[in-house]
Amino acid sequence: MNQQIEIGRLLRAGTTGFIAGCRVSQLTVPAFGALVRAPLGEGYQVYGIIHDIHIDDDGLVRQLVTADNVSEEVMKDNRERRIVPVEMSVLAVGYEQDGKVHHLLPPRPPLSLDVIYLCDDKDLVRFTDAGRFGYFRHILNAKDAPIGEVLAAHIQQAGKAHGVESGMWKEKAVAELIGLLRDDYPTLMSALGALADIS
Repeated sequence: MNQQIEIGRLLRAGTTGFIAGCRVSQLTVPAFGALVRAPLGEGYQVYGIIHDIHIDDDGLVRQLVTADNVSEEVMKDNRERRIVPVEMSVLAVGYEQDGKVHHLLPPRPPLSLDVIYLCDDKDLVRFTDAGRFGYFRHILNAKDAPIGEVLAAHIQQAGKAHGVESGMWKEKAVAELIGLLRDDYPTLMSALGALADIS
């Protein structure tokens, strides 16, 4: 955890996931499928994977989209000083307590306004190597997430973090997915199709 990249603050949370908000100017950092963490003190932090990023509208945006010839200055002002936050939906996939990573749902969620950080490559490798892909089941159980796309984005990012071990790690990840989804052919095909697009 050398460089901590703050990507937002918690808006609301539950045991299975949470919503974080950030300013539009912070939007270049978080990405779909990225692993994030919320440190809560006393050696405890919650890990999650971003499965949706959305920007709600407001009254000014509604007026601007119907206006003719909106100037660059107005566009820039709206994007850089916007009050309505960008919201990221995060699926809880594990937690760390006293230096040990668990691929289980966290015992307690983060609290409102807790800072959410993007996991760096070292964090990503540490989390993904802690066990046998147990966190995949949390992704597969997500009802409102595009499961195949989330898995593909996560595996691509985690593979890059694994560096020279990337090929071996990806093979293990895909083998685990096939085993988990052997009785769910449509989801398996969706996940493998998305993975084929990133290869």
